Amino acid sequence: MLSSYSLMTDGDRTLVSGADQDFLEELSDYLDVLGNPTRLRILKIIEHTPRDVREISRAIGTSYENTKKHLDKLLLAGLVKKEAGFSGETATGVHPVWKYSLVPGGLETVIQNLGIFGNLGIAADAQGVSLRLREMKDRVSAAFSGGTPAVLVVGGPDDGRAFPLTGTRCAVGREDPEAAPLQGCAVPLSAAYAAVTRVTRPHCLLTLSGGVWHVEDCGSTGGTAVNAVPLRRHERRPLSDGDLIDLSRGPQGARLLFTIPLPADGQDRPS
Repeated sequence: MLSSYSLMTDGDRTLVSGADQDFLEELSDYLDVLGNPTRLRILKIIEHTPRDVREISRAIGTSYENTKKHLDKLLLAGLVKKEAGFSGETATGVHPVWKYSLVPGGLETVIQNLGIFGNLGIAADAQGVSLRLREMKDRVSAAFSGGTPAVLVVGGPDDGRAFPLTGTRCAVGREDPEAAPLQGCAVPLSAAYAAVTRVTRPHCLLTLSGGVWHVEDCGSTGGTAVNAVPLRRHERRPLSDGDLIDLSRGPQGARLLFTIPLPADGQDRPS
């Protein structure tokens, strides 16, 4: 668990003060766990199928001992879990083994954590945490979302859910169990978000135009805001990586983090 951090403002941007060295050290340790490319490969390997240490070791081409060390780091970070299972058929029969798998929602939480701290804009520091945070967010997002832009739910009943943005139009709103599901890309928030209008009459739309994603309020009752700046009804506003989209206000509203992973070729993001 990362410790509390201090905030300061610089114009319209919120910055995390570099004075809180305890926080920066904890964040640096967190990035160290994620920063090893072998550990990211392990997470990808066990993303859908639990595997034992020997299976993982063969898949990543490292020794059993090194694989175990990487898994221990991931266990301490709360990203993976291990449960009793059985090995495949061998010359000496089937044996009990530990099977490692991703913690449900673990990757979404990692991307959310990196996105939130990246959006706060950590001030320059001696450890270079701010640059590492940006690089790590791009690396994790690209590895597990294929470089696809996404929105992550921050807080509330759907906290940590990730929705990749495919196509050019994505409706956002509350689920309606009595209506037919929306076709194509959608961000259906659970019925617990009572202040958010139904997905069949979207609260807002995310649209891709000219290589840039935009958010448009659909005449919602509760309103839509980007980085705390309200949109007028039916207003359309461009989005940048790290923008926070608020749907409605109050405890029953929803907050989304918009994220654009850095392209695999290392080129700059679309402006």
